[in-house]
Amino acid sequence: MLRSRPIPLPSHIIASLVALGATFALARPAAAEGVDFIADARLLYRVAACGNADQPLPEVLTKGDPKQTKEITKIVDRHCKRILEYMGKFRTQYFDKGRAWFDAVVPKTVPTTVVYPFGGGDLISALVAFPTATEITTISLEQSGDPRRIGKLTVNQLDNSLGVLRRDIGGLISVGSNTSENLSAGQRSDLPGQVSSFLLGLVAGGYEPVSMRYFKLDDAGAIHYLEQADLDAADKEKGKSLKGDWQDPAFSPAFSNVEIQYRKIGDTVVHVHRHIGWNLGDAYLTKNPQLLRHLESKGPVTLLTKGASYLLWRGDFSLVRTYMLDHLAWMLSDSTGIPPAYARQAKMIQETYGYYSGAFLEGAQDGRHDQAFIELWRTQKRRKLPFRFGYVDKDKQAHLVVTRPKT
Repeated sequence: MLRSRPIPLPSHIIASLVALGATFALARPAAAEGVDFIADARLLYRVAACGNADQPLPEVLTKGDPKQTKEITKIVDRHCKRILEYMGKFRTQYFDKGRAWFDAVVPKTVPTTVVYPFGGGDLISALVAFPTATEITTISLEQSGDPRRIGKLTVNQLDNSLGVLRRDIGGLISVGSNTSENLSAGQRSDLPGQVSSFLLGLVAGGYEPVSMRYFKLDDAGAIHYLEQADLDAADKEKGKSLKGDWQDPAFSPAFSNVEIQYRKIGDTVVHVHRHIGWNLGDAYLTKNPQLLRHLESKGPVTLLTKGASYLLWRGDFSLVRTYMLDHLAWMLSDSTGIPPAYARQAKMIQETYGYYSGAFLEGAQDGRHDQAFIELWRTQKRRKLPFRFGYVDKDKQAHLVVTRPKT
């Protein structure tokens, strides 16, 4: 039997094949970093946020049991009926009727990188104001939450958890605002309150999630996505609140910060939302400066602040306020934003919309910053604001202010 011998290839062909292989290697996408929780995100998107509500429930939830499928379907349908009623009104008010106001007020040239300090759970407002944003970062005391539990809940646990979610996000899907108590309580639920709120915002805006990963910031402020080993190690730790009077989360610290990549349904362009659980007070930021380093690396940004309990009026929130003034390309806020005294010092212009006769919270009324805002509104021409977006004033009047550099 004759054996064929390999015929050596000419050196120039070998070189070409090596180069071609290198080209293919470069063309292949790099392996994704971190654990992707997109399956959990899609389950929460369908069940908690009521996306694709006309589709059957995933079998991971119903376990293929006809009786359980019937019970859970009834629970989820009841939940989504109420959620979608609120969401429909919100969408009509803000995404539809309010669109003309935002298009007229927000310049087309503002940075597409948006930073929203004190924005607990409130991706929906950022999507309303800045629908073309490529990157949105929300920051608050509330940590993102563990998405893995929903597939393990009993029928009664799911029913109770959805009821708690409706209670805790009721203000968000009616007037685009929420209370600190509800945000804090949301960290104790079996469903991840922050993540559920973010997914609800995607549903309201006509978006869908394409990936969901958790991350931490290193000392330089760079993002490091968590691998399974990180998650396993963190599962042995108890979550801790970022403020003394805030409830401790019922999940591990690994689930503090989340990145959700999303796209408009039917589109291919992917946008990024990150939520970072962080205390923005000076004492915490001094000991934990990674957040400021992360934010500073973004350069000039568009800022959004509302419903922030007037913390930017206080002396012990000077570090985040200084960051905002140093990197502010354009900002939209209610009266809990940058006070006029600091804006003038930083050579900023402020333009008022709606009406303002005093702070919503009694503890912030009649001080120098409150009086300065009253004077700011009094001395400017009346500009229309056809909806509430954040706090009202003490007389329940809607108001907003634009802060921008003079040049």
